[in-house]
Amino acid sequence: MNTDTGPNGDLCIRTLAMPADTNANGDIFGGWLLSQMDVGGGVFASKVAKSRTVTVAIEAMNFRKAVYVGDLVSVYANLVRVGRTSLTVHLEAWALRRGEEHPFLVTDGNFTYVSIDEHGRPQEVRSTVAPIAT
Repeated sequence: MNTDTGPNGDLCIRTLAMPADTNANGDIFGGWLLSQMDVGGGVFASKVAKSRTVTVAIEAMNFRKAVYVGDLVSVYANLVRVGRTSLTVHLEAWALRRGEEHPFLVTDGNFTYVSIDEHGRPQEVRSTVAPIAT
């Protein structure tokens, strides 16, 4: 991953970090950022699986830089692996500060989602999308 070239993958969600999203130190709470990544990843996973999906694992999270109130946060997704009922998605969260021209990577990690049927039971992933080379 080259953090100098900019975001990589499909844009899944873009939101503004607000004062209500801060921790006791006044920075954006890591849990808020994690939830934004999960929402974006869920959108991507459902699109790829062509079904409802649920999060079953989060691994290899890297909190690289702080996010501040007023930052525009964008989450990008790449398909890493497709299993029989699950798929792993690499998510990157990038922030753009007011007055700056280039976003910077703040967080990335791998999220695993399971494709489920209308009864909430795992089902086969129907994806035709190929994972990225790792």
